[in-house]
Amino acid sequence: MRDLKHLITFENLLENADNELVEKAKQDGKLAIGYTCYHIPEVLLNVDNCFSVRLRAPRTGSIDISTYYMSNYTCEFARSLVERGIEGGFQFLDGLAGVDACSAMNRFYEHFEILKMNQKEKFFVTHTDMPYKVTDYSVRHYVKQMKIRLLDVMHENLGVDISDAAIRKAVEEHNKVCRILTEIGEMRKADNPVITGYEYHILNLVSYTCPKYLILPYLEETLEELKSRKPDPKPAFRARVAIVGSEIDDPSLTKLIEDCGALVVADRYCYGSTPGREVIELNDDEDALEQICRFYMEHSECARYISDEKVKQRRDTADRLAREFHADGIIYEQMKFCDFWGFERALVSHIMSEERGWPVLSIDRPYNARSSGQLRTRFQAFVESLEIKRIHKGIPLNSASERKEASSE
Repeated sequence: MRDLKHLITFENLLENADNELVEKAKQDGKLAIGYTCYHIPEVLLNVDNCFSVRLRAPRTGSIDISTYYMSNYTCEFARSLVERGIEGGFQFLDGLAGVDACSAMNRFYEHFEILKMNQKEKFFVTHTDMPYKVTDYSVRHYVKQMKIRLLDVMHENLGVDISDAAIRKAVEEHNKVCRILTEIGEMRKADNPVITGYEYHILNLVSYTCPKYLILPYLEETLEELKSRKPDPKPAFRARVAIVGSEIDDPSLTKLIEDCGALVVADRYCYGSTPGREVIELNDDEDALEQICRFYMEHSECARYISDEKVKQRRDTADRLAREFHADGIIYEQMKFCDFWGFERALVSHIMSEERGWPVLSIDRPYNARSSGQLRTRFQAFVESLEIKRIHKGIPLNSASERKEASSE
C-alpha cells in the first residue's frame, strides 16, 4: 500500500515526549499535564488551557541510574521514565498527575518529586487514590479524589477553569478524537484491511501524546485518506492476531509482530484503544465529573481489579475483540516484573486456550523489545502454528466470514 501522507510526521512526533506539537502548544500559552495511567481521566487534564501528555520514554537506552534508585526488579517502564526525568526530558511539564495503580509507578512519582526533576515554580506532583471495586461508594470516593487531588490542585497552582462547562467542553474535543480512531480501528475488521496494526498503533499513540486541538486536523485528514486507500491485492500477512496485556507504548513491538507475518487487528492493552478511545456520553441531569469518573471505572480493565465481575469483563472483552476482528489467535503480553499482569497473563492465557478455544501465545517482554531475537523467534513460530491450523480447517486467509464461523464452533 502507498504510505500514509502523515505517517513520517506521526513517527517523528513519537521520537520525544516534548515533540513539535507539544512545543507549539506551549508557545500558544497552553499548560502540559503529564500522566501515565488510564485511571487518571484524560479528559480532566484537557480542561481550559491545559493539555494532557501520556508519558513515554522513547529510544530508551541504559537505565543504570534509575536502577540504582529503584532496583533491578521493578518495571522497566517506570525505571525508563525515571531515567528520562533525570536526564531532563520532562522539563516541559507544568504538572504531573499520578494515581495509586501499582507500586512501581508510585516509585516513579515519588522520585520525580524527591529528585526535583522539574524546577518550575508552580509545578506540582499530585497523587490520587484508586478504589478496587466499582460500587456506588467507590465511585463517590473516586469523584472526591479527582476533585480534591486533581482538579482543585490544577486550579490552585495554575489558575485553571475546572467548572462543569469547562469539563464538558473537554469531553466534546475528546469524543472527536475517539470517533475518528474508532472509525479507523473498525477498518481492521475487513478481509484485507487498508491499515496495518503498526499504522493504527502510531495514530493511537499520537492522540495520547499530542495536544488534541493540534493533532485533530492530522487525524481527520488521515481518516479521509484511508477511506479511499486501496489495499495490496494480495495480503502481506499470514495470520491475524489480537494483543492483550500490559503497557505498550512502543509501536516497534507491533512492527516486529507484523514483520513476522501476523497482522495486529485488535489492541486491548494499556496505551491502546481499548479501553481509552471510547466516546463518553454525558447527560444534562448529572454532574459531569461524576459521570466521567463512573465511566472510567466501568470501562477500566486493569488487572489490579480482582473482583469477579472485572475478571470476567477482561476475559469477555478479549474474546469479543478477537471474534469481532476475526483474529486467528491472541497474544497475551506483560512488561517484565509487572505484578498485576504477571498473575493475569499466567492464568488467563491458559483459560482462553482451554476454556474458550483460542490459540494463545504468552510472553513477558522488556520495555524496549524492538531488537529481541527471542521474541522474533516466538512470534514466527506462533504465526506458523496459526497458519497450519487455518490450513487444516480449510479457511482461506482473507475470509472473515469463515473465520468467524470457525471461531464460534
